[in-house]
Amino acid sequence: MSTADANPTGAALIGVGMVSATYAQALADLAGHVELTGALGRSPGSGAAFLAKHMIGADKRAYGSVREVAEDPAVDFVLLTTPPNARTDIVETLAAAGKPILMEKPVERTLAAAIGLCETCEAHGVPLGIMLQHRIRPSVRALVERQQGGGFGALRAVEISVPWWRAQSYYDEPGRGSYERDGGGVLISQAIHTIDLAL
Repeated sequence: MSTADANPTGAALIGVGMVSATYAQALADLAGHVELTGALGRSPGSGAAFLAKHMIGADKRAYGSVREVAEDPAVDFVLLTTPPNARTDIVETLAAAGKPILMEKPVERTLAAAIGLCETCEAHGVPLGIMLQHRIRPSVRALVERQQGGGFGALRAVEISVPWWRAQSYYDEPGRGSYERDGGGVLISQAIHTIDLAL
């Protein structure tokens, strides 16, 4: 059983949409080790609504801007879960402030834009991580260990099937599944996990 850290790591959340509930649960599981400092959403009040919905302490901030997050000394790193088309200015502000970033996949909409974000963080000496959570599933870890241990012989082919389904309400959000906002549809938004595992 782990014990709480004397000085838990402070994490701010930027982006309080659909995936934010998963991050709220992950932060609850890490209580005492990683503590949420506050949240920032796209619209006024959405950060506060996220904090209230997930019953996160009254001492947490509903940030009013990315600049507030960047200037908060309690923030050791930032969880960035905005759509890909909203990230360039956010990453530039956070990197310039020296804030490490753990970002939801995909990195960006195009290879050039993704390289640009990586170069921005590299120029400021700031770590940039991308969340691909399926990598840590027990079955995936066991499969990787067996493959690396030579348990299957040489890998010759990979067959990918992603039979996931989303209700129309998922795509009713403006821009969802479009090149302009997300960089494409199911391939970059959902199947990216399976492609990552295959690679």
